[in-house]
Parts: sequence; C-alpha cells; structure tokens
Amino acid sequence: MTETPRNEDDHIADARARLVEAALPHVAFDGWSQQTLNMAVNEAGVDRALADLAFPRGGVDMALAFHRLKDAEMVGVLSTAGLDTMRIRDRVTFCVRRRIELVADEREAVRRGATLFAVPTNAADGARALWETADKIWTLCGDTSTDYNWYTKRMILSGVYSSTILFWLGDQDPDAHATWGFLDRWIDNVMQFEKAKAAVKGNPLGRAATALPEAILGMIRAPGVR
Repeated sequence: MTETPRNEDDHIADARARLVEAALPHVAFDGWSQQTLNMAVNEAGVDRALADLAFPRGGVDMALAFHRLKDAEMVGVLSTAGLDTMRIRDRVTFCVRRRIELVADEREAVRRGATLFAVPTNAADGARALWETADKIWTLCGDTSTDYNWYTKRMILSGVYSSTILFWLGDQDPDAHATWGFLDRWIDNVMQFEKAKAAVKGNPLGRAATALPEAILGMIRAPGVR
C-alpha cells in the first residue's frame, strides 16, 4: 500500500513532540524558556530552523504544545473508556481526573506552565488552552449543544479544571485523595447550579424572568453551527 506523503505540517508536529519530550527534564530548573528550548534542540537533534517554525514564540509555544499533546493523549485514552455507560456527572469527573493523572509525572512542568500563563501577556493563551481542554472533555462526554449552553458548559468546566489543577499542584499526597475530593465538591456545586436553574425554569414566574435573557443568549451558536 502506498504511504501518504508527509508534508511540512507533519514534520513540524513531529518536531514539536520530540522537542517537548527533550525539554521536560529541564523545565523544572529553567521553566518553559528559550534556554530550555535551546537545550531541547541540541538533545533532540532537531534542525534549528524547524524548531523555530515549531515554536516561533519560544517557551510559550512549547508550553502550549505540551498542554495540547496531553489533551490529545487524553482523547486517545478516553475514546475507548466506555464513557457512554456513565452518568454525565461521572463522565465529566472521570475525564477531568484522567486528564490530571496523565501529567502526574510532570508536575513541575505543569507548575511552570501555570506560572507562565499567569503573566498578563500570556493569560489569553492560557485561557484558550483551558477552553480547548474543556471542549475536548465535553465532546468526549457526548455534548451536542449548539446554543449558548455550548459556551456556558465550557466556561464552567474551564473553571473546574483550572481550580482542580491548582489544588493538585499543592497536594502532597501521592494518591491525591484531597484533590479528588476537591474535584467531587466542585462538580457537586455545578450540578446544584444546574438543578437550581431547572427549578427556576419549572416555575411560571421563573420562566417569564429568564425568557428574554435566554432568547438573547440563544442567538449564540457553537462554532460551525448556523
């Protein structure tokens, strides 16, 4: 069978993965920095010009690549995890927990990334990465919303995930029992909000009060939906 020819994007994607892998041992000491990238280029044997194409902004792009590689790994792992047999609450909890477990051996890389994206000039990139993770989790969980709920679900889950990651970074327990308890409480709070919203909508006065805001928000559609 004839193999599909590899294009420039394929070579750049391979370079990103190789460079991130080479960078990880250095991130704990030098962060997601240009210095770390330079060492990764030397150790991975990647052409300098190709490395510059892969990470034009240096450490920031390298940290984003690490995050997205782990997102892709999560999708691969969870696509066959039988999520459709779980309640929606359990699906979301399971996905968030599994996503964190996938970086358990790279805690310092995550910590350095959180510090990097806390810098105001990088905050938008960090928020976008969190949104992408939340979107992938909701997609894995079978979300089919196309109205404003598409946005609110991802916004809320971005907050759940980021808060849980920050808690996990300070959790010294190797089994992270406190982190999983924190996650469960967060999800419980979200579910209570959904129950309260349903109760309001079940009340005639509540329906009247929320009709206009929902009509306005209902004009919002998920990307690609007309």
